[in-house]
Amino acid sequence: MQYDVKTVDEYLAAISDEHREALRKLRQVVIDNLPEGFEECISYKMISYVIPLARYPKGYHVTKGEPLPFLSIASQKNHIAFYHMGMYGNKAISDWFVHEYSHRVKAKLDMGKSCIRFTNPSSIPYDLIAELCKKMTADDYIDVYERQVKRT
Repeated sequence: MQYDVKTVDEYLAAISDEHREALRKLRQVVIDNLPEGFEECISYKMISYVIPLARYPKGYHVTKGEPLPFLSIASQKNHIAFYHMGMYGNKAISDWFVHEYSHRVKAKLDMGKSCIRFTNPSSIPYDLIAELCKKMTADDYIDVYERQVKRT
């Protein structure tokens, strides 16, 4: 579901009671573990963590003037989505996450290239998400992003 909100507090107030506490906890895990250089905002109608234009003026090549997206969390109709663009561009981190998930979580991993879907909020592996958040600095992500953009 997409929520037409301007702030994170408005987003959290708009989502279902079923997802609100899990999303609040997931947000706090991200805030506590994401390296410096990222900024929290609402982007693409989700709670997002971006590299601001002040740090990376080129911004996101898809949308001129838009900060570089890195991570987003969202409440969808049937799941909580966790988007991590660093995994999309870094196979080693993606492989690490898939391996660790299979050893720590009983539920089957439901994952696309950058999106992890949690249909049961009680199965979110917050400790694993915390470790994932620490795996890539803003500078690391800029390097990965620039290598990917040059290929396309």
